[in-house]
Amino acid sequence: MPEAPAGSGPRRRAVLAAALVPLAGAGCSGEAAWRTPAPGAPARPKDALIMVIRHAEKPYAGGVGRDAEGEDDPGSLAGRGWRRAERLPRLFPPAPGSSLPRPAALFAAGGKAAAAPARCQQTVSALATALRTPVRTEFAVGAEAALAQAASAAPMPVLVCWEHSGIPRLVRALGAHQVPGTPATWPDRHDLVWAFTRRQGRWTFRELPQHLLPGDV
Repeated sequence: MPEAPAGSGPRRRAVLAAALVPLAGAGCSGEAAWRTPAPGAPARPKDALIMVIRHAEKPYAGGVGRDAEGEDDPGSLAGRGWRRAERLPRLFPPAPGSSLPRPAALFAAGGKAAAAPARCQQTVSALATALRTPVRTEFAVGAEAALAQAASAAPMPVLVCWEHSGIPRLVRALGAHQVPGTPATWPDRHDLVWAFTRRQGRWTFRELPQHLLPGDV
């Protein structure tokens, strides 16, 4: 019988198998490292739905609004504005599949620099009661960058009630100002909803009518 070559046989195969184990492990760890984002790599923004409305109707020039107690107040909503605020919960029905889902977080302008904060908060007061959701009012008109950051981090969907001149700044701060179809300014209307949806890091835009009061377009 011919003699087996030196270094062959069961013992030789066992040694080779033991030597290959670390190499196989190194190959797997290399593949995992390729699939895992490098430390410090920017994460893709989470999906989001941020809806924006203008505060409800204010008094005409020379007119006087009324506060929540019914007292004359030029910085509060007009009668039509209060009627819109009262009907705003109808815009977000609890039924699933509606075109506008019920907000999980509410934001309204705060601060005392202008009349708009009172009107913004009055506009969403009935909605906040219906949703049993507090209104966040820590951001003033002009602080749209901070507002955008807080709204993006809040539970979704989000509704923001804001002063019309600051809405384009908010849209820009969200990074949605270049979405096709997004107007550069808010029109002279109180009966609209701007809905910005972000999926896989990309924004889309819809403009929806409220249809809450007679005369709404």
